Amino acid sequence: MRLREGAVEIVVPEQDSAGIDDAVFFNPVQELNRDVTVATLRAYRDRESRASTYLDAMAASGIRGVRAAADGWDVTLCDTDLDAVDLCERNLARNELDGETVNRDVNALLHEGLFDVADIDPFGTPIPFADAAFANVRNLVCVTATDTAPLCGAHFDSGVRKYSAVPRNTEYHGEVGLRILLSALARTAARYDVGITPLLSHATNHYVRTYLELNHRATDANAAIDELGYVYHCEDCLHRDHEHGLIAAPPEKCPNCAGERVLTAGPLWLGRTREATFVETVCEHVTDDMGTAKAGRELLGTIAASLDRPTHYDQHRLCKHWGVTAIAMDEFLDRLRAAGFVASRTHFGGTTFETDASVAEIEAAVLD
Repeated sequence: MRLREGAVEIVVPEQDSAGIDDAVFFNPVQELNRDVTVATLRAYRDRESRASTYLDAMAASGIRGVRAAADGWDVTLCDTDLDAVDLCERNLARNELDGETVNRDVNALLHEGLFDVADIDPFGTPIPFADAAFANVRNLVCVTATDTAPLCGAHFDSGVRKYSAVPRNTEYHGEVGLRILLSALARTAARYDVGITPLLSHATNHYVRTYLELNHRATDANAAIDELGYVYHCEDCLHRDHEHGLIAAPPEKCPNCAGERVLTAGPLWLGRTREATFVETVCEHVTDDMGTAKAGRELLGTIAASLDRPTHYDQHRLCKHWGVTAIAMDEFLDRLRAAGFVASRTHFGGTTFETDASVAEIEAAVLD
């Protein structure tokens, strides 16, 4: 199967089995992920001009590495599958691009050399590759997690095992998953005296993606750990609160309704999940030759404009709980703002929003 993405043309096997057979896996649904990756690499080169080497850690067809090579990066494409390595070589040659292909376990490869940027995009959890990445990457680690059920609390025990955190399957479970992932990555990086700064993060199409700038000082690692904490969520009234710290201290009763069904989630990353100005720059680097250019610009624009506070709300979930009919989102947000609160849409869903108002204040502002 021959296809074109951005400035390159590659050949991939027909995908009839969702990656469960011996064929080299290629996921066409991830085109948005790859388009945003290319735009992010362009924006990051503006930010750090010395960054030049890029590792596609689980290369498969090589599509990420080939596109990075086309953009001028010194690429290494790594895979444990010999057929994948052969396909990577052919796809580089097809586009007359240079790049190194390696048939290795990427953890071993990372421990033998340094890279400026590493892209960790495995099938499932990225945690088995996090130690090697944070110990041996200079500037930027790009991470995808496709095991959203454990991250978001739908597979609770698996989430606890893999991420050493308590996930919760709330109406904002996508954000919980993102912040659980960031928490696990921050704690892993800190073991190597590395602090992380999330430049861009999103939860889209059943995966979570984040781009982490690395800061190689113990004080930076300490600062990242200080961004961790817990969310307390009331199942009765949907009130939630958060606090920083590594020891949870949940209230015995909900401060809003005095209910006793208060869930604890964490430790989560409570800090910023993106730098707004960087995301705006990424958006400027989305080009019309990208197949998902429109969707990418919309996604990045929403992320850049969001408040980026811990936890968001879903208007439909709130209105159902209150027993009222939902209204247009623009009108809903306008009512909140008219009551003196700040509010923004989020990328987690069409009816989701962030605000500095509590559940009780939202209800009073919208329904009164």
